[in-house]
Parts: sequence; C-alpha cells; structure tokens
Amino acid sequence: MLRALTFRRCTYTISPVLRCLASRQKHTLPDLPYDYGALEPHVGAEIMQLHHSKHHATYVNNLNVTEEKYAESLAKGDVSTQVSLQPALRFNGGGHINHSIFWTNLSPNGGGEPSGELMAAIKRDFGTFEKLKEKMSAISVGVQGSGWGWLGYNKDAGRLQLAACPNQDPLQGTTGLIPLLGIDVWEHAYYLQYKNVRPDYVKAIWNIINWENVAQRFNAAKK
Repeated sequence: MLRALTFRRCTYTISPVLRCLASRQKHTLPDLPYDYGALEPHVGAEIMQLHHSKHHATYVNNLNVTEEKYAESLAKGDVSTQVSLQPALRFNGGGHINHSIFWTNLSPNGGGEPSGELMAAIKRDFGTFEKLKEKMSAISVGVQGSGWGWLGYNKDAGRLQLAACPNQDPLQGTTGLIPLLGIDVWEHAYYLQYKNVRPDYVKAIWNIINWENVAQRFNAAKK
C-alpha cells in the first residue's frame, strides 16, 4: 500500500481531505545528477533520455492523477473506487520510488568496489564482493518479464539481503527491506543498446554503480 505517498500532511477524515485536495503538493520528476550521455558507453544517452523523461515522467504524471481520484473518492466515502485505485497507486507510486533511487545509484564516476562499513557488511553477509555481484546479477537476470533486482537492508535482522520484485512493486512495501541498490531490468532500461541480452546489460551496469550513494543509504538504514 502506498498511502504514505498520498497525503503527506493530512489525516484521513473528511474535512482534512477536502482541504488537502486543494493544497497538496504534486509529485515531480527529479532532475538527474548527470547528463543523459554521462553513463556511456555502459548505458547510452538515448536510453537515459527516454527512460527518465518519458517512462519515469509517465509514472509521476499517472501517480498525480491517481492520487487526485483517490482524494475525491475519500471525500465522497466511495470505498469501491478507493479499492479499485490501489493497483494504480502501487504501480505508479512504485515506479516513482524505484526510479528516484535508481538514478542516484548510478554515477559516471562509479564502479569499482565499496569500502568501509558497507564492504565489511558485504563480506559478512555474502562472503566476498564478487559473490554479491554474482548473486545479485543472477537474481536480476532471472526476473521473469519486467522488474527489479535489489540489495536491501533487513533492519530486524541487521543484515544485507537480496530480493527481486516484479513490475514496479516497491522493495520496502513488498518485502520490508530498506532499498540500497536497485537494478532496473525492464526492457526500456536496456533494449535499445543491448537488445534482448539482459545479462550483458547487468554486467555493464556494475561499472557505473555509485557506491558512495549506496553506502549513504546503508548508514541511514541502520539508524
């Protein structure tokens, strides 16, 4: 459920919903922290432009439209409509959440290996960094259809954990894991460059992983 995205400063009683309907902030497409062509040759500029300005933008626009409809249904007490809108909230909200993480997980200065506490945790939970790469690559390549491969943090267990999510299902809402690193394996993320050879795309993306960003997410998740 993605209600946390819906009314960030509102309660679910009728009068506040009516007030929020007019004043709530809409979701916006985040700027990329680099140019569309900055990740070449690993991910081409045309892919990045379409992925960000078209696909992610569509999730944001559809999420805003769906939230408006959801707010109206709340104000009217229309439970049937609220229930019918849940899949669209999950899909478009998940798409917005996932991509907002994904862009920051990548960097033209990325690649190599993590260091510090993150590397220590990787060695503790996976044995070696190479084993993490091998296992996460296999999970990502093995997603049936469209979806994501994730490295997450299990706060209850205090450990790193891998998971795959179908479509745009958000990692935390689906598994309870806090997302640290995601690999988008929807075809729109790679097809123009890698055609149907998903393993080549997954292999290449390790060259542009922003380990500083992943480490920041790891440190925040532990608090």
